[in-house]
Amino acid sequence: MNGHGKGENGGEADGILPEKLSLFGNYPNPFNLETTIEYALPEDTKVRLIVYNLRGREVRTLIDEEQTAGTRRASWDGRDSHGREVASSVYFVRLEVGDIRLTRKILLQK
Repeated sequence: MNGHGKGENGGEADGILPEKLSLFGNYPNPFNLETTIEYALPEDTKVRLIVYNLRGREVRTLIDEEQTAGTRRASWDGRDSHGREVASSVYFVRLEVGDIRLTRKILLQK
């Protein structure tokens, strides 16, 4: 890390870790090409970040890995797990850490 702002991996550059698990609103929202989802991990842990449609079907898994504590970001380009563009609609992004599930609504407008 360069000591200024957040490192490229999304970790905290100043060494201050988040106090609690958080899933922040995505930006931009609504979006049409790509959106950024930001979340905070208070400790090193296994993370899953998944996009679901209104029917509760999984559209795409964005993150499924061990990550270190800190503030992280992931992007979604409005495509499913097969690389196909999905329709304009409301979607849900869910952060899964252990038994905890945090969900936010996102809107794709083309």
